[in-house]
Amino acid sequence: MAMQRRLVLTNEGAGHPFRRTLPPPPAAQPAAAGDQDVRLFLLSFAAFFVTFSTMIF
Repeated sequence: MAMQRRLVLTNEGAGHPFRRTLPPPPAAQPAAAGDQDVRLFLLSFAAFFVTFSTMIF
């Protein structure tokens, strides 16, 4: 029989004392620019090109 357990504690007092002393996590911030994928692609392409050309020459 599978164990049915909630993923989130509903009672704040049931948490670990250290975790209760921590500040709440920061809210997720929206992405500032939509060009992150392009920048990552160009960085990966440049790294591959440098690595490949170093092995050839």
